[in-house]
Amino acid sequence: MSDALTKKMLPMYLQEASATMFLSGFFQSPAVNFHTSETVEIDIMRNEEDVAIVVTDLTTGNRANADDLYTNKRFKPPIYQEEAPLQAYDLMKREAGQDPFQSPNYQANAVVRAFRIFQRLEMKIRRAIELQAVQVLQTGQLTLRNQDGVALYTVDFAPKATHFPTAGTTWGDTGDDKIGDLEALAKVVRTDGLVTPNRLVFGLKAWSEFIDDESVQNRLDNRRMSLGEVAPETRGQGGTFQGYIWLGNYRFEMWTYDGYYKSPETGASTPYVDTGSVIMLSTQTRLDLTFGAIPLIVPPEGRALPFLPPRLPNERGGMDLTTNSWVTPNGQTLMVMAGTRPMTIPTAIDAYGCLDTGLVDA
Repeated sequence: MSDALTKKMLPMYLQEASATMFLSGFFQSPAVNFHTSETVEIDIMRNEEDVAIVVTDLTTGNRANADDLYTNKRFKPPIYQEEAPLQAYDLMKREAGQDPFQSPNYQANAVVRAFRIFQRLEMKIRRAIELQAVQVLQTGQLTLRNQDGVALYTVDFAPKATHFPTAGTTWGDTGDDKIGDLEALAKVVRTDGLVTPNRLVFGLKAWSEFIDDESVQNRLDNRRMSLGEVAPETRGQGGTFQGYIWLGNYRFEMWTYDGYYKSPETGASTPYVDTGSVIMLSTQTRLDLTFGAIPLIVPPEGRALPFLPPRLPNERGGMDLTTNSWVTPNGQTLMVMAGTRPMTIPTAIDAYGCLDTGLVDA
């Protein structure tokens, strides 16, 4: 209803809920990790730091060595399939930012809404992948639950318990040894994984307790020895580079992560990294992110093709989606679907770890 008042339509504002992918960014996803198979397999060969043993005389012959056998790991990736309807009746309504006095263009509005729905579904799947990544890094397992807390998918990658220790004394309590706890875990990762650990990702309370510790501050504030530096710097995807520190023989990058997701069980905004966790890994730690396609017997029908593209493999973006769309027989509803079968795999299972500092949310 118009009146004598004049009106100016300002540009629309869209509050987007982006999906941070800081932790899943540690997982590689080259083109070979994109597949159409039901399962994925990895052959793993392990070497030890053996040394050659002297022989007492040339006549005794050579010392025998065996060609190491390999182990085979097989995994069946979880499935994500999200869909949403687009009703023709809704296309009569004004789209955000449109002139209310212009007649609606049904097809144009349908394209805009279809892609908006697709982006929302993609963000949901990206957050699910990030949740997989943090579970693998914090526990060496995957347990994917529904809104009722029921586990729908579980995988135990069988890590060594020594890679997921709990601090002997809760950080912040009298007698705790933050530096000692991290040095001990670093030695385990170096010994078992044969890599030099050089990255730490702190939960929010773990970082607060660590940086407030007097012994840590003494190392960072030493004016004659360069043992560390705190100089926070945002690096994108929710990760903040806090600086570096030397702990024993290891120079660590220190990171915190401001990434959250809405818990399906509680509906609460939840940080990906547990508040009392410290994840430890190396730039040499091999972690794989694989993507399987969602099988389709026939391609999307012709009437729906203008509204959605087909499968979208994105090696650089660390994502692969099978998309589909179809129109109901009466032509009044467009269905939009996005799906994939992603899996975060700790290929180098011995080359990382996670310390539980004992801290929990109040």
